[in-house]
Amino acid sequence: MSSANGAICLDVLKDAWSPALTLKTALLSVQALLASPEPKDPQDAVVARQFMSEHAAFERQAREWTQAHAKRDVDPWADKVARLCEMGFSQGDVRRALSDTSGDEGAALEKLVG
Repeated sequence: MSSANGAICLDVLKDAWSPALTLKTALLSVQALLASPEPKDPQDAVVARQFMSEHAAFERQAREWTQAHAKRDVDPWADKVARLCEMGFSQGDVRRALSDTSGDEGAALEKLVG
């Protein structure tokens, strides 16, 4: 995988592509490549070199990139909802209060109390 543009070198997405291949097949191929990279035939030489010579640094960088680019909160208010619900408010009331206050937790609490 290229760190510059995210390109991957996978035959089923290029030369070996066939209309008979399903989305599931393509995703399984990507999953297999991610689980077992080929550093001797890299898309990105810098990343491959780090993978082979500084594996701990490679792992740290991979975790950072995963956090920054692949993990997103499905519910941006989840933590706020949980905290306010722990105070005894219903989830519906909490979500309405957060919505009314553009996600401002303090203002939502005031709305719920008042």
